[in-house]
Amino acid sequence: MTIKELNLSGVFEIRLETKEDHRGFFMRTYQEEFFKKHGINKEWIQEYQNFSAKKGTIRGLHFQLEPYSETKLVRAIQGETLDVFVDLRKNSPNFGKWGSLILSPKNNNMIYIPRGFAHGLCSLSDNTMVICKLDNIYSPKSECQIKWDDPDLNIDWHITEQPIISQKDSNAKSFKEFLNTIKGIQI
Repeated sequence: MTIKELNLSGVFEIRLETKEDHRGFFMRTYQEEFFKKHGINKEWIQEYQNFSAKKGTIRGLHFQLEPYSETKLVRAIQGETLDVFVDLRKNSPNFGKWGSLILSPKNNNMIYIPRGFAHGLCSLSDNTMVICKLDNIYSPKSECQIKWDDPDLNIDWHITEQPIISQKDSNAKSFKEFLNTIKGIQI
Protein backbone atom coordinates (compact mmCIF):
# COMPACT_ATOMS: atom_id res chain seq x y z
CA MET A 1 0.00 0.00 0.00
CA THR A 2 1.04 3.58 -0.59
CA ILE A 3 -0.50 6.71 0.85
CA LYS A 4 -0.74 10.33 -0.29
CA GLU A 5 -2.38 13.27 1.44
CA LEU A 6 -4.79 15.09 -0.86
CA ASN A 7 -5.47 18.82 -1.16
CA LEU A 8 -7.41 19.03 2.13
CA SER A 9 -5.45 18.18 5.25
CA GLY A 10 -6.28 14.85 6.81
CA VAL A 11 -7.74 13.31 3.62
CA PHE A 12 -5.62 10.52 2.13
CA GLU A 13 -5.68 8.44 -1.02
CA ILE A 14 -4.48 4.91 -0.34
CA ARG A 15 -3.25 2.89 -3.33
CA LEU A 16 -3.60 -0.85 -3.03
CA GLU A 17 -1.17 -3.31 -4.55
CA THR A 18 -2.18 -6.55 -6.23
CA LYS A 19 -0.28 -9.79 -6.60
CA GLU A 20 -1.48 -11.42 -9.81
CA ASP A 21 -1.01 -14.83 -11.34
CA HIS A 22 -2.91 -17.23 -13.60
CA ARG A 23 -5.65 -17.65 -10.95
CA GLY A 24 -6.44 -13.96 -10.57
CA PHE A 25 -5.14 -11.64 -7.88
CA PHE A 26 -4.65 -11.10 -4.16
CA MET A 27 -4.99 -7.61 -2.67
CA ARG A 28 -4.62 -6.52 0.94
CA THR A 29 -7.27 -3.84 1.61
CA TYR A 30 -6.49 -3.08 5.23
CA GLN A 31 -3.43 -3.45 7.45
CA GLU A 32 -3.53 -1.95 10.93
CA GLU A 33 0.25 -1.37 11.16
CA PHE A 34 0.27 0.57 7.86
CA PHE A 35 -2.47 2.90 9.12
CA LYS A 36 -0.80 3.30 12.53
CA LYS A 37 2.49 4.22 10.84
CA HIS A 38 0.71 7.10 9.09
CA GLY A 39 -1.20 8.23 12.18
CA ILE A 40 -4.62 7.39 10.77
CA ASN A 41 -5.47 4.19 12.59
CA LYS A 42 -9.07 3.89 13.74
CA GLU A 43 -11.23 1.27 15.31
CA TRP A 44 -13.72 0.53 12.54
CA ILE A 45 -17.05 -0.33 14.15
CA GLN A 46 -19.36 -0.61 11.16
CA GLU A 47 -19.24 -1.10 7.42
CA TYR A 48 -21.83 -0.46 4.74
CA GLN A 49 -22.12 -1.23 1.07
CA ASN A 50 -24.17 0.67 -1.48
CA PHE A 51 -25.12 -0.10 -5.05
CA SER A 52 -26.06 2.45 -7.71
CA ALA A 53 -27.71 0.84 -10.74
CA LYS A 54 -27.42 3.89 -12.98
CA LYS A 55 -24.64 6.29 -13.91
CA GLY A 56 -25.24 9.75 -12.45
CA THR A 57 -26.64 8.59 -9.10
CA ILE A 58 -25.59 11.09 -6.43
CA ARG A 59 -25.64 10.29 -2.72
CA GLY A 60 -24.79 13.21 -0.48
CA LEU A 61 -23.57 15.45 0.87
CA HIS A 62 -23.96 13.63 4.21
CA PHE A 63 -22.40 14.06 7.65
CA GLN A 64 -23.17 13.58 11.32
CA LEU A 65 -22.79 16.10 14.12
CA GLU A 66 -20.64 15.48 17.21
CA PRO A 67 -20.41 13.28 19.11
CA TYR A 68 -21.35 11.07 16.14
CA SER A 69 -19.08 12.56 13.48
CA GLU A 70 -17.49 9.80 11.41
CA THR A 71 -14.15 8.92 9.87
CA LYS A 72 -14.66 6.98 6.64
CA LEU A 73 -12.56 4.59 4.60
CA VAL A 74 -14.22 4.29 1.18
CA ARG A 75 -13.50 1.97 -1.75
CA ALA A 76 -15.31 1.17 -5.00
CA ILE A 77 -15.43 -2.57 -5.62
CA GLN A 78 -17.38 -2.39 -8.88
CA GLY A 79 -17.76 0.35 -11.46
CA GLU A 80 -16.45 3.85 -10.98
CA THR A 81 -17.52 6.54 -8.50
CA LEU A 82 -16.57 10.12 -7.78
CA ASP A 83 -15.96 10.53 -4.07
CA VAL A 84 -16.55 14.12 -2.91
CA PHE A 85 -15.58 15.55 0.48
CA VAL A 86 -16.27 19.01 1.94
CA ASP A 87 -14.31 20.35 4.91
CA LEU A 88 -16.75 21.42 7.65
CA ARG A 89 -14.19 21.52 10.48
CA LYS A 90 -14.81 24.78 12.32
CA ASN A 91 -11.16 25.78 12.77
CA SER A 92 -9.77 24.37 9.53
CA PRO A 93 -7.94 26.70 7.11
CA ASN A 94 -9.79 24.75 4.38
CA PHE A 95 -13.27 25.24 5.89
CA GLY A 96 -15.88 25.19 3.11
CA LYS A 97 -13.50 23.84 0.48
CA TRP A 98 -14.09 20.57 -1.32
CA GLY A 99 -12.07 17.93 -3.08
CA SER A 100 -12.80 14.77 -5.03
CA LEU A 101 -11.22 11.52 -6.11
CA ILE A 102 -12.31 8.89 -8.63
CA LEU A 103 -12.46 5.46 -7.01
CA SER A 104 -12.58 2.22 -8.98
CA PRO A 105 -11.21 -1.32 -8.90
CA LYS A 106 -9.12 -0.37 -11.93
CA ASN A 107 -7.49 2.43 -9.91
CA ASN A 108 -6.91 0.10 -6.92
CA ASN A 109 -7.49 3.00 -4.57
CA MET A 110 -9.52 4.04 -1.57
CA ILE A 111 -9.95 7.25 0.38
CA TYR A 112 -9.60 8.05 4.07
CA ILE A 113 -11.82 10.96 5.15
CA PRO A 114 -11.48 12.18 8.76
CA ARG A 115 -14.27 13.39 11.02
CA GLY A 116 -15.66 16.81 10.22
CA PHE A 117 -16.29 16.36 6.49
CA ALA A 118 -19.48 16.12 4.48
CA HIS A 119 -19.28 13.22 2.06
CA GLY A 120 -20.91 12.39 -1.25
CA LEU A 121 -20.67 9.87 -4.06
CA CYS A 122 -21.60 10.05 -7.74
CA SER A 123 -21.66 6.88 -9.84
CA LEU A 124 -19.70 7.47 -13.04
CA SER A 125 -20.82 4.14 -14.51
CA ASP A 126 -23.81 1.84 -14.28
CA ASN A 127 -23.75 -0.88 -11.62
CA THR A 128 -21.38 0.84 -9.20
CA MET A 129 -20.77 -0.69 -5.79
CA VAL A 130 -18.98 1.02 -2.89
CA ILE A 131 -18.01 -0.19 0.58
CA CYS A 132 -17.26 2.13 3.47
CA LYS A 133 -15.82 1.48 6.92
CA LEU A 134 -16.82 3.91 9.70
CA ASP A 135 -15.43 4.61 13.15
CA ASN A 136 -18.71 5.70 14.73
CA ILE A 137 -22.30 4.52 14.95
CA TYR A 138 -25.12 5.83 12.80
CA SER A 139 -27.26 8.33 14.68
CA PRO A 140 -30.41 9.47 12.83
CA LYS A 141 -30.78 12.46 15.17
CA SER A 142 -27.24 13.65 14.31
CA GLU A 143 -27.52 13.11 10.57
CA CYS A 144 -27.38 16.18 8.33
CA GLN A 145 -27.19 16.92 4.62
CA ILE A 146 -25.97 19.81 2.50
CA LYS A 147 -27.43 20.20 -0.97
CA TRP A 148 -25.31 18.37 -3.54
CA ASP A 149 -25.66 21.21 -6.08
CA ASP A 150 -25.13 24.13 -3.70
CA PRO A 151 -23.97 27.13 -5.76
CA ASP A 152 -21.62 28.37 -3.01
CA LEU A 153 -19.73 25.06 -3.06
CA ASN A 154 -19.92 24.73 -6.88
CA ILE A 155 -18.88 21.06 -6.91
CA ASP A 156 -18.00 19.46 -10.24
CA TRP A 157 -19.73 16.07 -10.13
CA HIS A 158 -18.24 14.94 -13.48
CA ILE A 159 -21.62 14.32 -15.10
CA THR A 160 -23.59 16.11 -17.80
CA GLU A 161 -26.94 14.30 -17.59
CA GLN A 162 -29.68 14.95 -15.02
CA PRO A 163 -28.54 13.21 -11.80
CA ILE A 164 -30.58 10.66 -9.88
CA ILE A 165 -31.16 12.03 -6.36
CA SER A 166 -33.10 10.79 -3.33
CA GLN A 167 -35.93 12.88 -1.89
CA LYS A 168 -33.90 13.38 1.31
CA ASP A 169 -30.92 14.76 -0.63
CA SER A 170 -33.20 16.97 -2.75
CA ASN A 171 -34.49 18.57 0.47
CA ALA A 172 -31.05 19.12 2.02
CA LYS A 173 -29.99 22.47 3.46
CA SER A 174 -27.87 24.91 1.52
CA PHE A 175 -24.33 25.62 2.65
CA LYS A 176 -25.51 29.07 3.82
CA GLU A 177 -28.21 27.45 5.96
CA PHE A 178 -25.55 25.15 7.41
CA LEU A 179 -23.38 28.18 8.23
CA ASN A 180 -26.30 30.03 9.83
CA THR A 181 -27.47 27.12 11.98
CA ILE A 182 -24.56 24.78 12.69
CA LYS A 183 -21.60 27.05 11.79
CA GLY A 184 -19.12 24.14 11.57
CA ILE A 185 -18.12 20.89 13.20
CA GLN A 186 -15.91 21.11 16.25
CA ILE A 187 -13.40 18.23 16.23
